[in-house]
Amino acid sequence: MQIRETHLTPHTLHPTPHTPFLVIEDVSKVYPTKNGLYTVLKDVNFTAYEGEFICLIGHSGCGKTTLLNMVAGFNKPTTGEVRLQSSRITEPGPERMMVFQNYSLLPWMSAFDNVYLSIDAVHPNMPAAQKKAIAKEHLAMVGLTEAADKKPRQLSGGMKQRVAIARALAIRPQVLILDEPFGALDAITKEELQEELLKIWTEHRVTVLMITHDIDEALFLSDRTIMMTNGPSATIGEVLEVPFPRPRQRARIIEDPRYYELRNHILDFLYHRHAHME
Repeated sequence: MQIRETHLTPHTLHPTPHTPFLVIEDVSKVYPTKNGLYTVLKDVNFTAYEGEFICLIGHSGCGKTTLLNMVAGFNKPTTGEVRLQSSRITEPGPERMMVFQNYSLLPWMSAFDNVYLSIDAVHPNMPAAQKKAIAKEHLAMVGLTEAADKKPRQLSGGMKQRVAIARALAIRPQVLILDEPFGALDAITKEELQEELLKIWTEHRVTVLMITHDIDEALFLSDRTIMMTNGPSATIGEVLEVPFPRPRQRARIIEDPRYYELRNHILDFLYHRHAHME
């Protein structure tokens, strides 16, 4: 199946680099069940370029998390392969860091220690003073300098997610993988963190792969949005280029007539045209 690349209107984007950075090639994932083999993903192909912000959107159960787990190295394809800078991904590595919706912080450690521990795990021989400086720098980057000594139970959901993002970025990964990081947050906190994430990404230009169910979030954050078909045997149905220039301002985007055109296009895909593409 050939993926449809959608360009709804002329627009200005960063020039697309010609060297593939992250390649998902002919990836399928099949699980054995008591009723036989169950195909979660089938023939998934996609190329991301360095510094891109990519969102994945689709209904629950369509294999979005399964796909990104293979990018993270937590899982392996049944067929096909995932490559980062031409090297096949077969296991987790510090060049690919993941942030989860449930934060995954160690509850008995402070915010600072949660960040420091990840740095120490990857760079055990780095001087302690340097590791402490990196941890402080990244907590400051997400606005948590004053909360560095607090335990997760003393932090709000938004603050916990800021710690999780700081912990991931402190490793200085090449790819940041986000699995619905703001899905459990209230609307105001979600918008605040979207703005912060976009600012951090603009400064660091790490390649981002982010799962979301929020169309507005995808249109605000991403360079391209991958739309997944329904499972079983889910695959990439379309890849939509998001035309809004950067830096982005939410109010300006919402006023752009293309915003509603794109939003309706995604809604139509998800709720009318998401059936399997045989």
